[in-house]
Amino acid sequence: MRILIATDAWRPQVNGVVSTLERMTRAAAEFGAEFEFLTPQGMWTAPMPTYPDIRLAITTPAAIDARIDAAAPDHIHIATEGPIGWLARHHCLKRGRTFTTSYHTRFPEYIAARTGLPESLIYAGLRRFHAPAASVMAPTPAIGEELTRRGFERVSLWSRGVDHALFRPRDSRIFNLPGPIFLYVGRVAVEKNLEALLALDLPGSTVVVGDGPARAALERRYPHAHFVGARHGEALAEAYASADVFVFPSRTDTFGIVLIEAMASGLPVAAFPVPGPIDVVGPSAGVLDVDLRAACLKALTVPREAARAYSLRYTWRESARQFLHNIEAGRAAAKPRVAAKALELAESR
Repeated sequence: MRILIATDAWRPQVNGVVSTLERMTRAAAEFGAEFEFLTPQGMWTAPMPTYPDIRLAITTPAAIDARIDAAAPDHIHIATEGPIGWLARHHCLKRGRTFTTSYHTRFPEYIAARTGLPESLIYAGLRRFHAPAASVMAPTPAIGEELTRRGFERVSLWSRGVDHALFRPRDSRIFNLPGPIFLYVGRVAVEKNLEALLALDLPGSTVVVGDGPARAALERRYPHAHFVGARHGEALAEAYASADVFVFPSRTDTFGIVLIEAMASGLPVAAFPVPGPIDVVGPSAGVLDVDLRAACLKALTVPREAARAYSLRYTWRESARQFLHNIEAGRAAAKPRVAAKALELAESR
């Protein structure tokens, strides 16, 4: 099957959406799937309000139609709810094409944190976006249940994976800092709730790997923390393996690939008991507590080998299998709905 993935998130952005799409599609080749991407590359872009590091495509319905027609896909999956996502949705509805979508980012919470707009209003817009999809793929059971409660239909599970060869325990450590080392990896932005970690009175050292719009302000406010910037590949893997506890202060992430990268590196996790961590982090791999400081200190007692062992259930092969299964199941279920609608239209004439 030839699948076109329409996504507003793409390189040079570094985030969970881009990582998921790149790694999952590579693994899906084993199942005979072929992929094309419809991304902002080659289009005019403009900075996203309140987050200029993310640039949004400026394009037209005709341009999107032409890109999709040139790709000639068997199926279209819409990964994001930005300009490209909306125009790909418009194309599918106009042409009567079955399509699937995925829910990666809790935009209602993010936008509310940045602008004060009510979450209910933004969720209403997202429901409308995803409503025609044959399957709405959610990253964890908790997120799927939440979407269902909010009125989303045909929700299915699409988990994530990790490269266990890259992210693994290592004997050497790269941080020459007093221990224990409490590590955060990710975007440095308001929605990540990083101050919940930085404000804690913890022994040893706190290290932040990543960059983002809030970095400069947080560095000034919390001079005790070590901000080392973004790292990738081997350098990132070495950072995970050089810490003692991975701290995930976010309350709004839908999954958190960094969680399984940390566990694969033999790094126990400390996090709040919220969607994302409650499904991703097993009791043998970390500590979830409403008191984040208590979780950090308890996580020091979690065996590193237990965290690594728990991570082995997450593979990109399984993620790809779930993705392709959701497409096939969604397309099969959509046929009776399409036939019923056609019959209804015929009888009304």
